[in-house]
Amino acid sequence: MGEAGGVSRKQLLSDEQWALVEPLLPPQRSGRGRPMRDHRQVVEGVIYRYRCGIAWRDLPEEFGPWQTVWKRHRRFSGDGTWDLVHQALVAKADAVGAVDWVVSVDSTINRAHQHATNLPRGERPDPAAGTAAEVTAESIGSAGAQPNDKNQLLAGGLRAVDAQFQGLYDEPADHAIGRSRGGLSSKIHALVDHDGRPLVVLVGPGQANDSPVFPQLMARLKVARPGRGRPRTRPTAVLADKAYSARAHRHALRARGIQTVIPEPSDQIRNRKRRGSAGGRPPAFDPVLYRDRNVVERNFNTVKQWRGLATRYDKLAIVYRGGAVLRAMTIWTRVFGDMP
Repeated sequence: MGEAGGVSRKQLLSDEQWALVEPLLPPQRSGRGRPMRDHRQVVEGVIYRYRCGIAWRDLPEEFGPWQTVWKRHRRFSGDGTWDLVHQALVAKADAVGAVDWVVSVDSTINRAHQHATNLPRGERPDPAAGTAAEVTAESIGSAGAQPNDKNQLLAGGLRAVDAQFQGLYDEPADHAIGRSRGGLSSKIHALVDHDGRPLVVLVGPGQANDSPVFPQLMARLKVARPGRGRPRTRPTAVLADKAYSARAHRHALRARGIQTVIPEPSDQIRNRKRRGSAGGRPPAFDPVLYRDRNVVERNFNTVKQWRGLATRYDKLAIVYRGGAVLRAMTIWTRVFGDMP
């Protein structure tokens, strides 16, 4: 990958970064048969493709056959290899105290290119129908629930979200593509540490609500500890915007002893005051700590420096999510280079 007089611009991982990733990948030769093409060449090919946002067929020859690069990425995205590498890097950082457990949650919408919208017309999401969670909200509202009260919504709406995210390596029926006024799009949901580094990454349809995905993000927050013992799953505090202000979320975090830093929407404030003493006390909120929620927005700015993530070109949701997890891996490899 090198060039005379310096390092090729296509060498996307430093030797120090590759030394962290290489031991975590499957062996290139396993048993009989022809060994796989060099992991570094292929991984850097995947990174180059997402960084530039080009078609797989347009990969430079330095990375080998484009079919090999795509198939390796498809395999590692579908069998959990990228996730295992990402989790191992986070665990290594946590072992040396480099993970700040004040976490932030949010999502970002990314337009789906026409090459990614492979859904037959009859299977594309209907914006009039809305998501399962939105339909549940309408049915609850017609039964007399308070407007925008997401507490009752979660009981039914989460079932549909659970079904979508439980099989993390199974391609969802809608390919995580949703239709709204802006066209077809996907969302990247992220849970990041206090320095804005991704701990959990999920993808979903662009028009779907953020709140029902929150329990899935928290459920997948598992950071292994050195030696034996259970992984760490409980952050110190959770920062999120008003979209996540559901009573069910607050109760779940309080039960686990996690500080909740989520502002209360104006409609929930009005409903609580209208009910008088029956509405209960206002939830605790730390406005100073909430200022740090911007780290998740800065994380999305970093993620979208890869054009293949800022605009979705992948037909399969698991492949697109694999690219987002790979981006998270590269972010964590930089942590160890910054340490003395």
